[in-house]
This record gives sequence, structure tokens and C-alpha cells, in this order.
Amino acid sequence: MKGRTRALLRLLAVQGAWSYERMTGVGMGYASQPLLGDLASTDPARRREATVRSAEYFNCHPYLAGLALGASARAEHDGVPGAQIQRLRTALCSPLGALGDQLFWAGLVPILMSLALVAIASGGGGLVLVGVVLLYNVVRVLVTRWALVTVLDTGMQVGTAISASWLPRTAARIAAPAGWAAGLAVPVAGAWLLSPMAGRSVLVAVSCAGV
Repeated sequence: MKGRTRALLRLLAVQGAWSYERMTGVGMGYASQPLLGDLASTDPARRREATVRSAEYFNCHPYLAGLALGASARAEHDGVPGAQIQRLRTALCSPLGALGDQLFWAGLVPILMSLALVAIASGGGGLVLVGVVLLYNVVRVLVTRWALVTVLDTGMQVGTAISASWLPRTAARIAAPAGWAAGLAVPVAGAWLLSPMAGRSVLVAVSCAGV
């Protein structure tokens, strides 16, 4: 199946056309086009139907949307009935949303932000924030790529592929490190903010913001 790189790049902006009506559906439709290109020559009618299907309502964590995109694209190439593909997309919304929220919003983000607070309070500068942003985005790209590539060959067996992967285990275990990091950051950052030097710095920053 061709178009994997272009599909990956488009997945990074899957929320670019977000709406209440279709959520990330339009972004999914746009990202699916490179993967459906082969159908244009072999089955044009199927490609038109697949294009419409891929842009219908869809809502899950944006970083894991590639799992649904890759599985749907493979199913389209395999000639799976459209109604079955639509049921697959619908069934994937909730579990991918929950796994993504656990892994990123309740796990990786609190860990990185907490460690950044500790580093800054310990004397780190702006480079710490740059490093955190870069690390976060590297992880995001790697996870997005993994999600897409993993299921391009499994199709309708995407559930089995997810269950056998690192994703559910990591999502279930990341809460503890996130809590530990936050527990470390709160007293360290609090002590730094209450110190005279930090207090003056915060006052200057607030004053500048007010101006």
C-alpha cells in the first residue's frame, strides 16, 4: 500500500478541520487519501465510497487516530463491506480515546511538566522548556507513526494488534510515574517560588505581563 509517508504527515494535522458535526472526521478523510490512491485504478467506485466513509464522524485521541485510519484503509483494500468498516471505526472511538488520554494527558504531559518545573527550580533555564517541547513532539510523532504502520497489515484484526502491543500496558502503568513526578515537583517548585529571589522574579514577570 503506497502513500504511508503522506498519510503520516497528514495525521499530524488531523484536528485541522475539527468540527462539532464530524469531530476529526474530515481530518481522517484527508489523511486517508494517500492510502486509498491504489483503488483509483483498480476499483474507482470503491474508492469514492471509501473516501466518503473515511470523512464521516470520528472522535478519538488524535495521536492514536492512525490505528483506526490504517485498519480502515487495509479493510477497504481487502474489500470488506462498507457497513462493517463503519462499525469498526465506531467501535474504536472510545477505547482509543481512553488509551490516548491515559497515556498522554494523564501520563506523559504531567511527567514532563513536573520534571520541567523541578529543572527550572533547580537552576535550569529556557533550554529546559525547549527540551521538554522537543521531547514531547518526538514521542508524539513516533507514536503516530507506530499507530499507522502497525495496523496497515492487520486490517479488521486491529483489536488483537492493540491488545498484543505495548500500548494498553503502558497506559495502565503510567499513572504511578506521573503521580510521583507531580509529588516531587510541587514542594520543589513551591520552595523556589517562596524564596526571595524567585519572589522578585515572579513579581517582575507579573508586572511586565500587566504592562
